[in-house]
Amino acid sequence: MSFPEPNDIPQDQNPNHEAAAQKEQILKQILTPEARMRLNNIKMVKPELSDLVEQYLIGMATQGKMPGQITDDQLKQILISTQQPKRDFKINRV
Repeated sequence: MSFPEPNDIPQDQNPNHEAAAQKEQILKQILTPEARMRLNNIKMVKPELSDLVEQYLIGMATQGKMPGQITDDQLKQILISTQQPKRDFKINRV
């Protein structure tokens, strides 16, 4: 008995491909082009932060809490609020 290889599944039937396409479609609707570009740049550097923000935005959009498109400045504020605060260390030498 042989199992199909992941590459044997057509792209149309791959559930991950469909979910990714649906996610991109929602993000195109709720983000301005500048905000989408910023989110794509962040995805290259910090994919976990990008995924967190994407899930937040999609959740807000599906609940109907999105008044309009998110601008680049609004996305910056969302990114700042989702990032962990940096800790400052002070070393006293004796």
